[in-house]
Amino acid sequence: MDIRPIRTDDDHRDTLVEIERLWAYPDDSPENDKLDVLATLVEVYEAQRWPRRDCTPAEILLHAVTEMGHSQAELAELLGSRPMASELVRAKRRISLAVAQKISAAWHIPIQLLVAPYALAA
Repeated sequence: MDIRPIRTDDDHRDTLVEIERLWAYPDDSPENDKLDVLATLVEVYEAQRWPRRDCTPAEILLHAVTEMGHSQAELAELLGSRPMASELVRAKRRISLAVAQKISAAWHIPIQLLVAPYALAA
């Protein structure tokens, strides 16, 4: 794998696979140097892709629907319920662990961003 900027979710996924492969090498190896560089690139990409400001899980989900190329209809299909998708995006319902796992796996959003405690909208 050539070292280059991570620009897409596919690049991100490929880089994570390469990082996993490199874990086995000793600390003083060239492979470990490559691991350090790739880990830094992943951190930069994730910080840009999933900014870590004080966002609620509902805000993260809304961002995914409005800015990341997903739709509320796609979320409804993923969850099997239009009303649930609407309630989650509008922060009228909490995101359960099971739902967070589905969303994380399908949309490649770190699960920790979806399971943080937050207040529901009035």
